[in-house]
Amino acid sequence: MIELRQQLQEVAVVPVLALERPQEAAPLAEILCEAGLSMIEITLRTESALAVLEAMATAQPQALLGVGTVKTAAQLRQAVDRGARFAVSPGFLPAIAEAAAALKLPLLPGVASATELMAAQAHGLDTLKLFPAQAIGGVPLLKAFHAPFPEVAFCPTGGIGPDNAPAYLELPNVVAVGGSWMVPRDLLMARDWSAIAHMARRAAALRPGSPPQPQTKQHDDQTPPPSHHFSAAGEEDPGAGLDETGRLS
Repeated sequence: MIELRQQLQEVAVVPVLALERPQEAAPLAEILCEAGLSMIEITLRTESALAVLEAMATAQPQALLGVGTVKTAAQLRQAVDRGARFAVSPGFLPAIAEAAAALKLPLLPGVASATELMAAQAHGLDTLKLFPAQAIGGVPLLKAFHAPFPEVAFCPTGGIGPDNAPAYLELPNVVAVGGSWMVPRDLLMARDWSAIAHMARRAAALRPGSPPQPQTKQHDDQTPPPSHHFSAAGEEDPGAGLDETGRLS
C-alpha cells in the first residue's frame, strides 16, 4: 500500500486523463512516464476507462496508476482488479472511504468546504483533493484552510493549468496539483506526439526543486505548442489520436 501524501509530494503534478479508446493508453503512458509524470489518474468518465487503466498497467507496470471520478464503492473493486493503486473521488462519502480502507486502497477524496474536510478527517483521511479548485476559491481558500487545518495536505484539481499551477504549488498545504493540460484534445487529434511530450516535460518541471526545462530543438526553431484555456470548473478531456494499431505516428 502506497503512502499517498509522500507519492503526491514526489511527483507534484498528476495528469488527469479521460480517454475514449484503450489503444491510446500505452503510448500516452510511455510519454508521461518518460517525462517524469508517473503518477496518473484515469477518470471513470468514459465507457473505456477500465480498459484504459488495464492497458496502462500492462504497458507501464512501474507507473502509479489511479482511478478517478469514483462515485460508488463498487467501482473501487473493479478498478483494483484492473491495476489501480489509488483512487480519487470528486466528493467525500463515508461508504467509499470505508470500502477503500477495506481494500487497502489509498483514497484521495474531493472536498469543497470545511465541513467536508472534517468529515474526511473523521475517517482518518488527511490528504485531500480540493475540487473544483478554481471555482470554489482556489489559492485564497487553501490559504484560509491552512490556519485551522495545518495537518491537512491538498491536491487541488479543477481549472488548473500551467499558468496558475505554480501559485498552488507554492502553498505550504499543497503537495501536488492535478490537471489534463499536458494532454490536450487538439494535440491528440493532430497526433502531435512531440508537442505532447514537450508539454509533459514542462509540466514535470513545475515540481519544486526541478531544474529548468530546456527548450528542445523543435520548439526553438518552430512555433511553440499552442496555449490552452481551462474553465473554472475543470480541465480539458483528452480525445482520440492514434493510428489503428495504437502506435505513435
